[in-house]
Amino acid sequence: MNKKDYVDVEEKLPIGKTIPLSLQHLFAMVGATILVPQLTGLPPAMALFCSGIGTLLYIFATKGKIPSFIGSSFAFIGAIILVKDKYSTSVMLSGVIAAGLVYIIVAGIIKLVGVKWIDKALPPVVVGSVVALIGLSLAGTAVEMAGFSLASSVENRPLVILVAIVTLSIAIIGTTFFKGFLSVIPILIAMISGYVLSFIVGIVPEEAIHEIVSAPIFQIPQFTLPKFNRDSINAVVIMAPIAFVTLAEHIGHLYVVNSVVGRDFTKDPGLHRSILGDGLATTFAGLVGGPPNTTYGENIGVMAISKVYSVWVIAGAAILSIIMSFIGPVAALIKNIPSPVIGGVGILLFGIIASSGFRIFVDDKIDFSDKRNLIIVSVIMILGVGKTVLEFNIGAIPVTIDTIALATIVGIMLNLILPKKKKIDL
Repeated sequence: MNKKDYVDVEEKLPIGKTIPLSLQHLFAMVGATILVPQLTGLPPAMALFCSGIGTLLYIFATKGKIPSFIGSSFAFIGAIILVKDKYSTSVMLSGVIAAGLVYIIVAGIIKLVGVKWIDKALPPVVVGSVVALIGLSLAGTAVEMAGFSLASSVENRPLVILVAIVTLSIAIIGTTFFKGFLSVIPILIAMISGYVLSFIVGIVPEEAIHEIVSAPIFQIPQFTLPKFNRDSINAVVIMAPIAFVTLAEHIGHLYVVNSVVGRDFTKDPGLHRSILGDGLATTFAGLVGGPPNTTYGENIGVMAISKVYSVWVIAGAAILSIIMSFIGPVAALIKNIPSPVIGGVGILLFGIIASSGFRIFVDDKIDFSDKRNLIIVSVIMILGVGKTVLEFNIGAIPVTIDTIALATIVGIMLNLILPKKKKIDL
């Protein structure tokens, strides 16, 4: 570490420090990235491969100036299953490519018209709310994976909760008290400790252990080429519009990174480059057989805790992700990280993201005695925390606007519509 208490975006660290820091990012994102192909029937190893390549494409597109990790997008799960089951995986991939091209086209338009409109559409009161909401919207997932939710059916609940508590405790203790290099890898240490404890108490399923032990040393991810025919038109019509929804999520994530790192990446290297990187990553995934991609909040949480913002560390995680997609036992080990381990660190990581949103309120001195601010924040928060979903049809095409995107869109509309006036005493 440098004398200052953070590692900046452009800084390189020795390889001995970079590898564990990169592993920390890989472990933080892998649970969600692997879950998408598991839910949609796509090869998990391809998700790892596309995540790594997609992150490198993103870094290239953003001139190495934005430390963001690319992983599988949850927004497309329903569309992937619908198109894949009705037609084929190859046809579905044509829709993934179309979604990526939407991002690329939007990036081109933003390059031409500039980003001044962002300041008007997304002032701090909206950005802070959306950033906080990104963390809060993941709270239920973390709590459920940790075994705390009574609504979920969890076997060996006491042991699952024990692992989650130990994992979370180590992450908190490490973040607070570790010194030197250990202070920047508390999440990695916590997840490894939680994994080892999971083996000791016996909550790792036998089939998972068998998969890890019997996996071939070297494997080639299952590549699938896209197919373009008449059915592809339907795939494009169903999947391309979802990209407009996830654009709002992408911008929200970028503002979280802005808040954590202390830079305005919408200006340098520019929002258009960030969106372009996401579009290139998704287009590449569609060309080889992976799921659509997006920037990941889990990795933003890791940066907030470690204060290591180096894009070289992110690139290292991307390279490790690619390598591990070819190593059977390692890919299986990562794939089978126990849920309470992910849930335990998730409670801290997602909470840190939410706190970043509240920090924006403080830094920009948002006045909550202003009725306008109060309404905007209240509506965004409740729509998001309540996991509001808007479903409708455009002709015969089903369209779903999910939680974060819907809350962001409503927040932007309220900001543009509500007059700036009057204060109320609370």
